[in-house]
Amino acid sequence: MEYRTDLAVEYTPPSCHRRELRDGCAVTRLNHRGERYVTIELPALTDHTGGAAAELIRRELAAMLPGRGLVLVVGLGNRSITPDALGPLTADKILATRHIRGELARAAGLEGLRPVAVLAPGVLGNTGVESGEAAEALAAALHPAAVVAVDALAARSLSRLGCTVQLSTAGVSPGEGVGNPRPELSARRLGVPVAALGIPTVVDAASLAADLTGGRREAVESVCPRGASMVVTPREIDLLVERGARTLAMAVNRALNPGLSQEEISLLTS
Repeated sequence: MEYRTDLAVEYTPPSCHRRELRDGCAVTRLNHRGERYVTIELPALTDHTGGAAAELIRRELAAMLPGRGLVLVVGLGNRSITPDALGPLTADKILATRHIRGELARAAGLEGLRPVAVLAPGVLGNTGVESGEAAEALAAALHPAAVVAVDALAARSLSRLGCTVQLSTAGVSPGEGVGNPRPELSARRLGVPVAALGIPTVVDAASLAADLTGGRREAVESVCPRGASMVVTPREIDLLVERGARTLAMAVNRALNPGLSQEEISLLTS
């Protein structure tokens, strides 16, 4: 059976992985098809606020981005569906700074901020516009130095939900992990570097059944009535997504404006 997952560590051979410990967290690095992937294994976000985790993610994200220039942050997903709301909720907490300049910046004591623009494009069913189309059009208008795309991910293993963060230079294809791929946000399509990051919030039910039962066909068919695709998510998904969004937003904000402390960012985005 083909397992459905967005995590590179789950669909590439372990011989390709380089694993190390950073600040008490396991960090796995690999190159796949010319792109870099970093997977960070964290304490469960449902049990921790993620301040230290945000700093670890921040360092890895900063290494994937150019040091200067406007950055467009895109929060992908549907805020009305909790497991898919990670991207929009993260976007809500990003410090948009493109408009803070000149006298406004001096009066607010915010001179020297890196320009940041934020987009939460919603989903095709609500807007009639593909997320990739909206991001491509805005990138063409703003000419950013890079794009940061945040999206909820699908994992093969339940143990990875809410305690894994993946960063990559490969961009993202919204909906791919749940079998509904949409136009991608990638360097090839947008014309600028794209750093993607996300947290797995769902597991494909058929993949889970096959994994737990050794691939027994009847087990897989029992969780796919009439061939319908289903996903599994934790009971505490609302807490996981809220804390995950807070952690990723802090990491992005600190990566883009490292001169601001976590406390200052919290005040500016509250």
